[in-house]
Amino acid sequence: MPEPLLVVRGLRKRFGGLVATDGVDLDVAEGETLAVIGPNGAGKTTLIGQLSGDLVPDAGSIRFAGADITALAAPARSRRGLARSFQITSIFRDFTALDNVALAAQAHAGHSFRFWRPAREEAALREPARAILEQVGLGARSDALAGTLAHGEQRQLEIAMALATRPRLLLLDEPVAGMGTDESQRMVQLLRTLRRRHTLVLVEHDMDVVFALADRISVMVYGRVIASGAPEAIRVNPEVRRAYLGEEVPA
Repeated sequence: MPEPLLVVRGLRKRFGGLVATDGVDLDVAEGETLAVIGPNGAGKTTLIGQLSGDLVPDAGSIRFAGADITALAAPARSRRGLARSFQITSIFRDFTALDNVALAAQAHAGHSFRFWRPAREEAALREPARAILEQVGLGARSDALAGTLAHGEQRQLEIAMALATRPRLLLLDEPVAGMGTDESQRMVQLLRTLRRRHTLVLVEHDMDVVFALADRISVMVYGRVIASGAPEAIRVNPEVRRAYLGEEVPA
C-alpha cells in the first residue's frame, strides 16, 4: 500500500490555556476528499492553519508526499503542492480578477508582489490565469475589479488563486460560508469538478455540502478527532450524534 499523500500524527497546538488541537491524527489518500467537521471551537481552523504552515504546531508531525514538512513555512509548503483558501476571503480588492490570479502564479514562482506590474503584462502568466478563471466560472469577469465581485464570485476567485499554484492538495476552510442558496450550489458544482483532479481537505459547517462532496469525514470535538469514516457511518455514529449533533442516543 502506498503512503497516503498527507499523514498527520499527534498534532497539538495550545493558545495559553486553550488546547486547540490535542493529538490529531489524520491520513488523506491521493485523490480523496476528506471533510473535517465539528462544533465551533473544535479546532478545525487551527488544524488547517497547521497543515498550511500558517501556524507552527507545538508537537506532532506532518508528512506530505512522503516528506516531513512539519518545520516548513507556508511558502515552502505551497511550492511542494499545498494550497489553502481562507474562512475570510483573502484577495487583492483593487486589482482585477485576472491580476489576482496572475499574481498568485507569480508569487508561487518565488517573486515578490512588488513586481505586480510585470505580472499584468506577462503573457506567460496571464494566459494560464485566464484559463483558470474559465475553469472556476469567472471567465466573463476576468477584467472586473475583485472588490466589485459578488461574495460567491470572490470565493471562486480565491480558489482560482489557489489553483494558480498548481496544488496537489487543496485545504478549503468553509468555502460556502456566507453564501446564498444559488451561490452555494455553484460552489458545490465547482468543488465536484475539482475533486476529480485534486486531493481536498474541506472544513465546512454546511452538512449538505459535506455529504455531497466527502469521501470520508473526520469529526473534531475539543481539539480531538472522535471519529473518522465514510459519510454513511458518520451519520449514524452514536458518539458523533451525541457530541456534534447534540442528540441523546440510548446506550
